[in-house]
Amino acid sequence: MFKDKRLSANQTDTLIGQGSFIEGKLECTANLRVDGKFQGEIDCLGQVIVGETGEATSNIKGADIIVAGRVIGDITTEGRLTITSSGQVDGNVDVAKLIITEGGQLNGSSKMERTASSPSSASSVSPKAKNKKAAQPEAG
Repeated sequence: MFKDKRLSANQTDTLIGQGSFIEGKLECTANLRVDGKFQGEIDCLGQVIVGETGEATSNIKGADIIVAGRVIGDITTEGRLTITSSGQVDGNVDVAKLIITEGGQLNGSSKMERTASSPSSASSVSPKAKNKKAAQPEAG
């Protein structure tokens, strides 16, 4: 009788619609889409989308962030930041992955660092360490 309601990556759980203006601090555990205007701070555990008509004067933290509108503020994500051809970010970004499509704008600095669980860093051993022989005890 009841359907299982699980979060999907494409599901929008919180929507700030076109024509709306919200001010304050927004914390959410699921996904967020901004098509109106938001001023304040966004801290989201899910995906954050600023639509083509959306404008956020805000520092944004989210799992993955897509900007098709305008963001004035800093963006932080351990996932991917995508700035579409209609998107504009006026602020600094600290991200794991950055994609800017042709026409998209980033007016600020970007910082990208690999995560500690990166497979290339875990398996990297210096060539000198590979060629050294283990010390053998002397017979005596």
